[in-house]
Amino acid sequence: MLLTTQLERVFILKDKGHDTVLTDPEPRWSVEAVLNFYANRYPILTTAKISAPAIKDDAVEYRFESVMGTKG
Repeated sequence: MLLTTQLERVFILKDKGHDTVLTDPEPRWSVEAVLNFYANRYPILTTAKISAPAIKDDAVEYRFESVMGTKG
């Protein structure tokens, strides 16, 4: 008998070298919908890019990375 398990999705907000773990608000939503959901709380996400998914610790991890440049 073959059993399948759907892996949990985890979203990582990466901004200025700091990682914030965001839980999946609704597993049926697309990754883009989750990004838009969290953009209300984290405005930096309005210009973020989504990394390719990676499996880590029995979860599918997506990274939301800021594309804002730094001045200096």
